[in-house]
Amino acid sequence: MDTLQQFHRSGYCGGWRIGDTGTTISVCGWVQRQRDLGGLIFIDLRDRTGLLQLAFDDSTDRTVFEAAAALRSEYVIAATGVLREREAKTDKIPTGDVELYVTELRLLAKSETPPFEIVENSQVNDMLRLKYRYLDLRRPDMQRIIAIRHKVTKIARDYFDECGFYEIETPMLQKSTPEGARDYLVPSRIHPGKFYALPQSPQQYKQLLMLSGFDRYMQIARCFRDEDLRADRQPEFTQIDLEMSFITEDDIIAINEGFLKRLFKETLNLDIETPFLRMPYAQAMNRFGSDKPDLRFGLELVDISDLVEHCGFQVFTDPIKSGGSVRLICIPGGGDALPRKKIDSLVDYVKTYRAKGLAWLKLTAEGATSSFSKFMTEEELSAITSRAGAKTGDLVLIVADSSNDIVFAALGALRCEVARRLELIPKDVYRFLWVTEFPMFEFSEEENRFVAKHHPFTAPMDDDVALLETDKAACRAKAYDVVLNGQEIGGGSIRISTPEIQQAMFRALGFTDEDAQERFGHLITAFQYGAPPHGGLAYGLDRLVMNVAGTENIRDVIAFPKVQNASEPMTSCPDVVDSKQLKELSIAITSTEPEQLQAT
Repeated sequence: MDTLQQFHRSGYCGGWRIGDTGTTISVCGWVQRQRDLGGLIFIDLRDRTGLLQLAFDDSTDRTVFEAAAALRSEYVIAATGVLREREAKTDKIPTGDVELYVTELRLLAKSETPPFEIVENSQVNDMLRLKYRYLDLRRPDMQRIIAIRHKVTKIARDYFDECGFYEIETPMLQKSTPEGARDYLVPSRIHPGKFYALPQSPQQYKQLLMLSGFDRYMQIARCFRDEDLRADRQPEFTQIDLEMSFITEDDIIAINEGFLKRLFKETLNLDIETPFLRMPYAQAMNRFGSDKPDLRFGLELVDISDLVEHCGFQVFTDPIKSGGSVRLICIPGGGDALPRKKIDSLVDYVKTYRAKGLAWLKLTAEGATSSFSKFMTEEELSAITSRAGAKTGDLVLIVADSSNDIVFAALGALRCEVARRLELIPKDVYRFLWVTEFPMFEFSEEENRFVAKHHPFTAPMDDDVALLETDKAACRAKAYDVVLNGQEIGGGSIRISTPEIQQAMFRALGFTDEDAQERFGHLITAFQYGAPPHGGLAYGLDRLVMNVAGTENIRDVIAFPKVQNASEPMTSCPDVVDSKQLKELSIAITSTEPEQLQAT
């Protein structure tokens, strides 16, 4: 028979155990594999809960037996029978003690031979997996990850509901207010020549909800950013978005530590210790060269600028004269673990972070040897090894540059790369950290001006309000990120809640009063009607799930992800559209060459 007819599934494949023997059940799923041993046929049936072995023997109805013999991998079937104890048990699957002796079998759909085997931890290349994503998602490991994502989302909704948050949706079509990543624009048919923007975040709307009297808001929010992709980024992503009124930074941190503690207990049965360590941004950069440091291992940065500023080695002295620095990391046992050839590969590695090179020093039983020994005295080399805390067998790696940003970026990445190569990172360890007091601004070389480090609605530290217009580089923000094992999983800030400071912030960003009114007039006006002090935080749901699921590929945690050029191989999206649609939108494509593309 080729239809379900009166068939009713009474159970999933993966939930049956030895205590259930003698039970009559009906199951549905995909044929993982069929083994025909002549008078005996076994079929591994797969659904989202796992595998169950189906058994057919010489006592099986002949029609059912012949139907089983004709089954192939990925055929969709329904089966009814009696659970019995397996003769040949296996501990490879949870149902390894039982099997279903089939009395009724129904073929629901045939399948072509799939382009790859639907198995755990498939080694098929990513592009083939993504082209046939619906097949890739059948694999047990992928189904577990999607189930984890569901559970994380449910825990978030339950937890924040218990903490008094309302879940409120904000618009997907909104006003474009360029400041940050590029917007995805949506043309309006009804208003020719005008565009909506897809939200980069619900930032302004959630602040307006605070002004509306909803003092605790949350949303599982879809967000869009038209930016160059990296391994851990997607053009569309999801946030667990939060905003609260009448709170302090300490209140926000406490609520969110409670959420993370509950999340890791319910998903991984881990008891996360709270409160988390807090570290100001400046300290994180000086110690780890990163605003999202991985605390699972050492290799902290050490500043030796004062020791080498008058030495005879211009590679060190010139950057210091130009306002830069010379810093190092010391690798215990690295002298033996990293021979010269591997050190040379690290030189190439730091150059990808714009460092000009990498100096090294090894401490051996005979004394220190280094790439710069001939330029320095024994006393200077001894001072460096002492400051580094180096012992016999250790390796010291040094970066010098006139830009401290380059020194931090190169050494911050290098410490992580060395830790990976030498397997210094412990497994199944979760180190949380709050990084606080971020810079209010960062200088954009592309735009030749200071731009907001976070967004234009972040409040400055109380002591730094005057610096908004007098010393942007020194101005600190009431901003905070929560970091886990070297990844930022969430970030937020206390918001500006007074019209005067918000206008000062707009001026600091180079907006005229007219510019600010045109872009953010709705928010400026709203602030004049009694704005409560407020602040919030947003988690990157995808990154959070990556950490819980133990995968390093963001595409694994998204059902239908994009690739690095922002396309989707399965549906060939984006694609051209019908000329009639363009005409309705008052759009004409004048070129298909990216550098010449214009819309009129």
